[in-house]
Amino acid sequence: MEKFATDHFKKIELFHSLTDEELRQISDRIVIKRFDRNEIILYEEDTAEYMYIILEGKVKVIQTTEDGKEIFLSIHQSDEFFGEMSLIDGRTSPATVIATENSTIAIISKKDFYSSINAHSKLLHNLLLILCSRLRESWEKIQLLNLKNASQRIKILLIMLSDKYGDKTSEGITLNIKLTHQEMADMTGMTRETVTRVIDRWQKDGEINILKSRFIRLNYKFLQKEIYSGDPYSKVT
Repeated sequence: MEKFATDHFKKIELFHSLTDEELRQISDRIVIKRFDRNEIILYEEDTAEYMYIILEGKVKVIQTTEDGKEIFLSIHQSDEFFGEMSLIDGRTSPATVIATENSTIAIISKKDFYSSINAHSKLLHNLLLILCSRLRESWEKIQLLNLKNASQRIKILLIMLSDKYGDKTSEGITLNIKLTHQEMADMTGMTRETVTRVIDRWQKDGEINILKSRFIRLNYKFLQKEIYSGDPYSKVT
């Protein structure tokens, strides 16, 4: 199990610059837990004592309003992590994290998190870069939600995801993440029906392809088209 965790740590942006021995030292400090699909990993207002690293699986982060409505905040999959901000500022995060498929999670305590950073300065450097990237991503999400055009919202979302999950191919960029139309709707503040209508039209026009793996390929026709061009079928609902 230690080797399993260490092999995954090599793929994670936070740890990628560490040596095998340094990764082994960190893996000695973690606890690995398995969560079933739809099982809650982290409750709203849980104490900020742990960081979670996804070794296998996928999770979603949601926030519940006072009237019981769920707001979709983000999604994380294998080789990503969450909970680090609460360890840094000591504040709890009003969000619930739920496994959307069977998941294996490595958990590191606040004490061991700081011990690792103090022992390996490369970790701190990597963390600063990641936090800057997430701040920029938050700005882009604010821009996305302020748009009134459905196609623009979805296109910006897919472009954002391509920066993080995209692999360039001879035909375009393939997003190596499986997203349902409902998840895209939640991430853009629209209905599933609107997302389906836009995605279906893009497929018909040859701008994107849904592959057998359920990954989305953004073709060059899609990537070269102006994001803010007018679109008569793009009313946000």
